[in-house]
Amino acid sequence: MAIVVRRDAGIYGYEASLRRGGFGLIAGADEAGRGACAGPLVAGAVILKPGKGGEIPGLADSKLLTASARERVYDQILKRALAWTVVSVEADECDRLGMHHADLAGLRRALLRLSPAAEFALTDGFSVDGLGMPNLAIWKGDRVAACVAAASVVAKVTRDRIMADWHTDLPDYAFDIHKGYCTPLHQERLEEHGPSTIHRMCFENVRRTIKVNAL
Repeated sequence: MAIVVRRDAGIYGYEASLRRGGFGLIAGADEAGRGACAGPLVAGAVILKPGKGGEIPGLADSKLLTASARERVYDQILKRALAWTVVSVEADECDRLGMHHADLAGLRRALLRLSPAAEFALTDGFSVDGLGMPNLAIWKGDRVAACVAAASVVAKVTRDRIMADWHTDLPDYAFDIHKGYCTPLHQERLEEHGPSTIHRMCFENVRRTIKVNAL
């Protein structure tokens, strides 16, 4: 099936084109935390309602929104979405699978847990197999497809809240500030305290701090 989306169609253009092609339940999926060296990878999936009822005020790629704007958009998504899910792939599974496969596993699980089930899936960046439905990977999908943008917001807000909770248990690492990403502050705390139980050993900068602390 050829998907034709006009350049001026806006962020809801992909869904509109797919509905014209006969697909009613269109899901978007995206993840947060792929590049972090601590904490879970979190994947979200969202099916938006057709028409005005599914339009989310202020919806955009989660990375383009402030934290407060993401929270507002998140609340609207949960109120207006036909269905949504979010799943976590914990650090030990990320280590076991590797980050690319952990990413695909998270997206697959989120999409397959939607109820009602999707008829077509749009994913950000990578094609996901094993879905049992037609799907399309879109480069920078969180910027051009509304359901993918919505999934990016759900994943990001959920993950940020998880990392804030981990800060309560592990305050030495400042997870409330950097959310587990590889910032200078995070590296400084890693080298001072060594890896925690939620650090990903598949990241070289984490493994290196084990040697630093051993010395």
